[in-house]
Order: sequence, then structure tokens, then C-alpha cells
Amino acid sequence: MDLGISGKRALVTASSKGLGRGSAMALAEAGVDLILNARGAEALEATAEEIRSRFNVSVIAIAADIVDPDGRAKVLEAAGQVDILVTNAGGPPPGKWQDWDREDFIAALDANMLTPIALMKAQLPGMMTAGWGRVVNITSQSVKAPIGALGLSNSARTGLTGYVAGTSRQVAPHGVCINNLLPGIHDTDRAASLDTGVSTQKGISFDEARAARKQSIPTGTYGTAEAFGQACAFLCSQHAAFMVGQNVMLDGGLNAQTI
Repeated sequence: MDLGISGKRALVTASSKGLGRGSAMALAEAGVDLILNARGAEALEATAEEIRSRFNVSVIAIAADIVDPDGRAKVLEAAGQVDILVTNAGGPPPGKWQDWDREDFIAALDANMLTPIALMKAQLPGMMTAGWGRVVNITSQSVKAPIGALGLSNSARTGLTGYVAGTSRQVAPHGVCINNLLPGIHDTDRAASLDTGVSTQKGISFDEARAARKQSIPTGTYGTAEAFGQACAFLCSQHAAFMVGQNVMLDGGLNAQTI
């Protein structure tokens, strides 16, 4: 399918690895020029170079902490006005409700709610003026099905969802579509970290922890960053013009919900 976005420009944050990388790859395959961002310069440049070698698109790599105001300003200055914005950031650590103090919640809000909002505020006016734009926020299945050990993530990402619900309807008349992608368990570093935590907590091997979690998913597998990226690219496409403020779950059927 021709996504109709060849020649567009996209900013994809946290895009050196995992779901952000998968999204950047899929956009590049569709002919989109990219501004990539992550904290680690080495992994970021490796991803950028692979994309340059595989796809005939322009790639600018900006190593910076997108959560830090100075780092975010650096990225936005390098990016300029883009047509497509994909926000992504690693989730806060798991724990129990007794573990979290105000500072922990502030850090989670900064990373997983306030930073995406700041990026949208920077890019939405230009998109509205142009009469076309796409924003995809990579959040989590926990927005619809909260996970006990991920209370910090549940809280911050749900706040972002509420913001998008209102904002997306306000910008839609200007040709700008904002949607959220809610990943379930994908085979990324984040999944490995959580599986390691379960292994330690339960005194079982890493492979046993992973196998048990796979059994809880109807597909019997973890998702892949590549397939996730293709879903993201579709939401950024011309064909998604009638999708506004949606929360699209990609979880292998793990969460049985009707809405």
C-alpha cells in the first residue's frame, strides 16, 4: 500500500532502539525524511546509518535527552517544522505504591506526559497552518488496562491520553490527526528488563519468566518492533485522515475489551 507520505518530514523521539526504531524504519520505507533522537549517540548513529543505507531518505540524528528542556530545544531547533511527529520515551521503573514519592511521579510526568505535550505544542501550529499533520504518541496498554507494578507509567500515560482526547478534536478541522499507539508486550529491551525483574522476584530463570508471560498472550508470542512500526506508519499516512483521538491497542489480544 502506498501510504502517500513520501517526501514528508518526521521527528521520531527515542528512535535508536525498540519501538521508536521500528517506527522510524517503517516511515523511511514509506519515503519519509527523518529527524531521529535518542540519548545514546552511538546507538542512534548506528540506526541512522542503517536507514540511510537501506532507504533513499534524509536522516538527521540528534543525540539529546528529550525530557530535558535544553535537550528538547536542541532537537526542535534541528528538526524545524515537521509534517509528522512520533513521540516516544522509556517508561519509569516498576514498583509498588509504597515505593513512590512525589519526586517519582514528577519524573514520570515529565517523561511520559509533559514532554510529548511540549513537542506537540511546538509542532501543531505549523501543521495547522499547512493544513496537514500527523502525531502518533507511543504510550502503553496500561492506559486501558492498568498494570499494578507500573503505577507511575499508568498515571503519566493516562494523563497524556486525556490531553490528546481534547486536543485532537481541536486540531482535526485543520487537517491534523493525533492518535495514540498502545503497545502490549513487544520483544524489546523494555520487555527484557521487566522479564528480568520477574525472574529475580520469583526466583526463576529469565527464560521461564518469559515463557510464562508469553503463555498469557493469545498469540503466544511477543510483538515485534517491525510490525509495530508498520502500524505507526499507517497512522501517519494519508489513509488515516478519519482517525482522530484514538487509542489503538497492539497487545496480541492480551486484554479482552470491547472498547
